Amino acid sequence: MDHVDVLVVGAGISGIGAGHHLQQLCPDRTYAILEGRDAIGGTWDLFRYPGVRSDSDMHTLGYSFKPWTAERSIADGPSILEYVQETAREEGIDRHIRFGHRVTRAEWSSDDATWTVTAERTDTGETVTLTCGYLFMCSGYYSYRGGYTPTFPGRDRFRGEVVHPQAWPEDLDVDGRRVVVIGSGATAMTLVPALVDQGAQVTMLQRSPTYVVSRPDKDALANRLRKVLPDRWAYAVTRWKNVRLQQWLYRKTRTDPGKVRKVLLDKVREELGPDYDVDTHFTPSYDPWDQRLCLVPNSDLFAAIRSGRAEVVTDHIATFTEDGIELTSGDALEADVIVTATGLQLVTLGEMDFVVDGEPVDFSRTWTYKGLAYSDVPNLASSFGYVNASWTLRADLTCEWVCRVLNHMRATGTDTSVPRLRPSDRAMPERPWIDDFSAGYMQRMMPMLPKQGDREPWVNTQRYDADRKLIAKAPVDDGVLRFTHSRVRGRATTPA
Repeated sequence: MDHVDVLVVGAGISGIGAGHHLQQLCPDRTYAILEGRDAIGGTWDLFRYPGVRSDSDMHTLGYSFKPWTAERSIADGPSILEYVQETAREEGIDRHIRFGHRVTRAEWSSDDATWTVTAERTDTGETVTLTCGYLFMCSGYYSYRGGYTPTFPGRDRFRGEVVHPQAWPEDLDVDGRRVVVIGSGATAMTLVPALVDQGAQVTMLQRSPTYVVSRPDKDALANRLRKVLPDRWAYAVTRWKNVRLQQWLYRKTRTDPGKVRKVLLDKVREELGPDYDVDTHFTPSYDPWDQRLCLVPNSDLFAAIRSGRAEVVTDHIATFTEDGIELTSGDALEADVIVTATGLQLVTLGEMDFVVDGEPVDFSRTWTYKGLAYSDVPNLASSFGYVNASWTLRADLTCEWVCRVLNHMRATGTDTSVPRLRPSDRAMPERPWIDDFSAGYMQRMMPMLPKQGDREPWVNTQRYDADRKLIAKAPVDDGVLRFTHSRVRGRATTPA
C-alpha cells in the first residue's frame, strides 16, 4: 500500500496550484495527486461548449506564482487549459498525478494519524488503496458526472436535440438552425454570441434577468507594462490593481447597491438603445452581487442582439412541444436545438464518503474553519474559491495555509491538526456557509455544507482582504486548531 505525506484530490486549477506550493514550501514532504479523469485541467478540460471562457480576468484567476502573459486577459477555455497544463509540465507536477483514479472513500484513524483513501481505477474497475498523513481536497464543488437540468414537462415530445453545456457533442452543427438557450447565467451569455458566430438563430430564454457588465477582453495597462517591465513585475502590478477593483466594486454593491444598479442598467441601455425593454430583460429583482455578475467581453452579447441574430425572452416554460417550447404567456418558441444552460449539480468534497475513527462525517453538522477546514475533522483541508472574485485568489491562500500547517507539525513533532470548538463557541448562532448570495445553484447546495458562526475563525468571509489576514497572516496555532501526537509514529513514506 503506497503512503505519501500529502494526498491531493483533483488535478484542476486548484490541484496543480497545490502541487506547486507543496514543492516550494514543503520540499521534504512526499505527495501525490489523484485525478478521476484522464487529463489535467478540471473545469477547463471538461467544458467544451462554443465560446467557453472565464468571466474573471487571468491576472487574478491565474496563479500568483506564474504570470499570465497573453494579450487577452479574458481568456477562452483552451488558453486557460494550456496555462494550467504548462504549469504542471514546467514544474514536474504532472509526474505526481495518477490519472483515472476516482476517489470514493477516505477513512481517518487517530491511532496512527493516517487517512486511508480508496479509489476506483476508471480503466479497469480495480480498487486502489493509498494512505496519507494529510488529505487536501481540490476537486471543486460540482459533479463531473452531469450538470443540473430541471424536469421540463413534455421533454420527450421534442423532436430536436437537447444538449447540456457540460456534455456538449463535438459534432453538433448549428449553422442555419434555430437554437433556444435556457438560462441567464454566465454559460448562457457565453453561448449566445458564440452560437450566432456559428450561424445559428438564437433565443436566450430566461425566467428572470441577471446583471451584466461589458468590458474589453484585453487589459491595456497589463499590455503596456509588459513592454517596459519584466513579466513577473507587470503581472504583480496588474494583479494588485484588479484585486483592488474587484474588492472596491463588491464593497460598493453592499454599501450603495442602488447607485451600482443604476450604473449597470444605464450601460445596458447605452448598448441596446432607448427602444429596448431593459426593464424586462436586464433588470433583476435583487441587488448587484446578491448573485454573480455576468461578464460580456467586448459587448459580444449586445452585438449579437443588435444584429437581429439573437433575442432575449423573459418568460416561463409551460411545456416542451414537438417543435420547441410553449411558454406560460401562450407564446411559442420554435427550435431545432434546445440548450439547457441551467447550471451545475453541486456536491460536497468530491462525491465521496468520509469516516473519522469509525464514524461517518456529515459535513452539514460541522462548522467551517476559515472556509477551508471542518470542525472535528483532522488533517483535512479543501480548496474553494470566491463567488464574488476569482477562484484562484483563495485557492492560493488555502495552499499556503496548508503548507504552514504541515511545517508547524514538522517543527513541533506533532502529526495531527484538528479544528475544535472552544467552550465559548458552542452557543454560536448558525449561519449558512455562504450568506448574502441568493443564486439558485448555491442555495441548492447550502443544506449539505458546514455551518458558519459569528466569530473568527468559524467564518467563511468571501472577502480577499479579510482572508489575507485570517488565512495568510494569522498564526496557525491559534488555540482552535489543535495539534497533537498520535499513538503510533514513524511510518515510512513512498515517493509519489
